Amino acid sequence: MKTLRFAIFGTGFWARFQLAGWRELEGAECVALYNRTRAKAEALAQEFGVPAVYDNPAELLRSEQLDFIDIITDVNTHARFVGMAALSGLPAICQKPMAPDLQTARQMVETSRAAGVPFFVHENWRWQTPLREAKRTLDSGVIGEVFRGRILFVNSFPVFDNQPFLRELEQFILTDIGSHILDTARFLFGEAQSLYCHTRRVNPTIRGEDVATVMMKMHSGATVVCDMSYASRTEHERFPQTFLFVEGEKGSLELAADYSLRVTTEEGTHIRRVPPPRYAWADPAYDVVHSSIVPCNADLLRALQTGEPPETSGEDNLRTMELVFGSYESALTGLPVRF
Repeated sequence: MKTLRFAIFGTGFWARFQLAGWRELEGAECVALYNRTRAKAEALAQEFGVPAVYDNPAELLRSEQLDFIDIITDVNTHARFVGMAALSGLPAICQKPMAPDLQTARQMVETSRAAGVPFFVHENWRWQTPLREAKRTLDSGVIGEVFRGRILFVNSFPVFDNQPFLRELEQFILTDIGSHILDTARFLFGEAQSLYCHTRRVNPTIRGEDVATVMMKMHSGATVVCDMSYASRTEHERFPQTFLFVEGEKGSLELAADYSLRVTTEEGTHIRRVPPPRYAWADPAYDVVHSSIVPCNADLLRALQTGEPPETSGEDNLRTMELVFGSYESALTGLPVRF
């Protein structure tokens, strides 16, 4: 298959890791970078050998021969850039969260659909090696039909140090990490029938919520609880690992600290480690997350090359956005939300 030429919009904190992830794959070549502060784009272009830099997105789209664009900008700009790509007849990939509200997310999907171009969301969390292994284990049937699951992302990592803009968000943890964790719930357990959510702001120096608990009833009948916090100190804190405890009719599955996957049935407990691959460019503090960029990009590239849908199309991610903003609705009203 031919190598696809693409441009990256946005050269902030995550762009260098996204670009490094693309470079692990054959079949994709970054030929241009856009950033509103040109100097930032020039620095990244020099580091990675990207030939063209722009501080005007329209000029980039006019000047470059592209097969798709990868949007790694602030969430409030996603709709604008997806719309520009659609008008140019180009597929677009954007980072999570897809949009700042559900109506905008729906409009983004419809804009791309009307233009006849693919629209994907770079939802890499579900591509983490430990979570893929947990999913394979659940699908094997070894613990039987799941009746209850718990997903935990609970730590005190100073996330605001390298992303200070997060302090100013009116809606924080549910959009930031909740879009990942709720998507992981869908990946592991299917679609939700209803949810109830409670949130809290513990850190007095931020504007949004930094603690959230979401309880969902899934169409399968299972109850799934998602615990999220950047305000918790625990004995086994391993940012940015996601922990699981899943109960089935034949046993249980636990994804614990240091990538320990424990499966317990009447025959006993089987324990194995399921660590992620390591890349020299990955920040050790984000190792399991950064490594998941590569298989996520590979899935999106396959979809762009073949026309087959990826796991995380815009249409699919709308269901995750419904959970995110449904959680805010529930937290505000104190009532469950049904889908």
